[in-house]
Amino acid sequence: VFPLERAIQNRPDHVNDRSGFGDWEGDLMIFCKELGKANVASLVERKTRYAVLFRNNDRSSKHLMNRLIALLSPLPLSARRSITFDRGLEFNRWRDLRTGMGTEAWFCDPQAPWQKGSVENLNKRARRYLPRDTAIAALSDHAMVEISAQLNATPRRCLGYRTPAEAFAEELRQLDLS
Repeated sequence: VFPLERAIQNRPDHVNDRSGFGDWEGDLMIFCKELGKANVASLVERKTRYAVLFRNNDRSSKHLMNRLIALLSPLPLSARRSITFDRGLEFNRWRDLRTGMGTEAWFCDPQAPWQKGSVENLNKRARRYLPRDTAIAALSDHAMVEISAQLNATPRRCLGYRTPAEAFAEELRQLDLS
């Protein structure tokens, strides 16, 4: 399902060192089973730390990939070059990203979530707003956008105290100029 040529060790250097824009990390945040199958998909752009969170009604790979494509395809191709995932079954339709919007997928080693540390850090920050006992199915899409906006409005030392929203907007402006 996850071929060796898609292993994280084969990612281009610009992805590994965060020198390029448009490389993302993705994950799912899981909540109490008693509250249903709904979960939150989390994405973070590696260079700018720009966060995107959205509700996901189940863990089916087809549904998740369709949502990712719908969400990211309005961006220029160079702003959505790749996404790094873990090896969860919810990501087994990763080829849909390439055919649906031209985005490459990379995969961490088994049991190695630290290899996608940016999204793990995002998940930790998002848990301030979305503890494990949150009824995700009851949250509106607008609420998810608001949480993402708050996360993206927080200045980050690693960005020279700019916000992820400012850094992401600047990268998009640079794409428009080139």
